[in-house]
Amino acid sequence: MNYDDIIDLPHHVSKSHKPMPMLNRAAQFAPFAALSGYSEAIDECSAYKEPEPTIDPDFPIDVPPSF
Repeated sequence: MNYDDIIDLPHHVSKSHKPMPMLNRAAQFAPFAALSGYSEAIDECSAYKEPEPTIDPDFPIDVPPSF
């Protein structure tokens, strides 16, 4: 994609709307409420750890015959 035809055009400034304050612009990129509780759920899942398997040396192992 080549933007040579538009790269030097002047920035558009609306005649009917005043510029948005910087604080409001920044709020557009803040995390939104739909993800609230997500980090707590991740922390809860990562706290769970499966126990390590144990090997019983006296447990008989069935080895299939080789042909």
